Amino acid sequence: MKYISVMDKKGNIAVDDNILVKDVLSTAGSHILDGFTPLFSAEAVTRLENKGYKISGKANVGEFGLDLLGETSYYGALAEDGKIKNAAAQVVASGEVEAALCVDLGGSPRRAAAVENVTFLKPTYSTVSRYGVIACMCSAEQIGVMAKDAKKVAEVMSVIAGHDDKDGTSDPKEAYDYSLTEDIKGKKACIIKELLDAADDAVKVKVLAYKKKLEALGITVEEVSFGLIPAAQSAWQILLSAETCNNLSKFDGVKYGYRTSNFKNIDDIYVNTRTEGLGLLAKSVILYGSDVLSKGRYEVCYDKAMRVRRVVTESFKKIFENYDLVLSPATSTDSYAQYDLNDAFDKVFSESKYTVLASLSGTPALVTSGIQLLADAFNENILLSAANAVEEV
Repeated sequence: MKYISVMDKKGNIAVDDNILVKDVLSTAGSHILDGFTPLFSAEAVTRLENKGYKISGKANVGEFGLDLLGETSYYGALAEDGKIKNAAAQVVASGEVEAALCVDLGGSPRRAAAVENVTFLKPTYSTVSRYGVIACMCSAEQIGVMAKDAKKVAEVMSVIAGHDDKDGTSDPKEAYDYSLTEDIKGKKACIIKELLDAADDAVKVKVLAYKKKLEALGITVEEVSFGLIPAAQSAWQILLSAETCNNLSKFDGVKYGYRTSNFKNIDDIYVNTRTEGLGLLAKSVILYGSDVLSKGRYEVCYDKAMRVRRVVTESFKKIFENYDLVLSPATSTDSYAQYDLNDAFDKVFSESKYTVLASLSGTPALVTSGIQLLADAFNENILLSAANAVEEV
């Protein structure tokens, strides 16, 4: 399962392994879900199959999607020449599938798309049903679409988006029309100075090259400052850890998945199963989440993080009072070298600066040509139209 488990050689859609497909092994890259085969498919998968799409297979992911690109998967990291790779991005880039469904929890699919030079859209939170996602952070995670270009992304998004009664956070709109025809001439975009300055030279070159392409299409591009990114990162880490701690508590060796063989009583089952079944990054996130939710820490950590989230979201949305788009790096670098996984918690936290604004605020983000475009909520069409216009030049 290092790459992709083939279910249908004629299939045209890959599915990240933290999205359920009926009767197909679903592990979220974790040993603790060994042997788990769901009795139903995710709503997004069902909608695709109802429209005639075929699921090609499950793409390997990092444990619960918490890492950079997939390097923490229990079933083996995908790497090439010492560089970390992502399974879904690889099969899309190679043309083995037309598109892939990926869960954007903290930006992993966005980073993967940037590294592999494919297109990925994280839509506005609540537009695609989360029913059938192996959850970590219910208030932020969102199924998105990865493909070679904006046109295919729009096609697949139009199928999977829309209200679902089975998802309590689902937006009430029944369907969405994702198009590439919005007039972008005369629109305004901005580059967040702090994010551009933090990226390496190779990424800066990509962002500035894309800026020129947007300007050639009649879009004005300016530079702005946004000083809340460090606060956003801290709030994100607290909220992610707290919700993950809660959501992963159900994986205890009793109902499904892996169960330790080393136990004498129920407490041994819980402790040993989780000790043996979870990787270091997942354990670190759970322990940090337990701490910020504990008595005496809840108000100064979790409650304060919720308040910071609101401030960051409101401040970020004010940008869109003056600009239609934000042009930003998606990563600090154009490739990630393999590293000591003991450092994963810090690595992911550091990279979150590029993805945290869309994750915290629930706004859409599109990665294309190695860069990231962001827009206000429910404004995916300007992202898709801008990306498509650049692709067609």
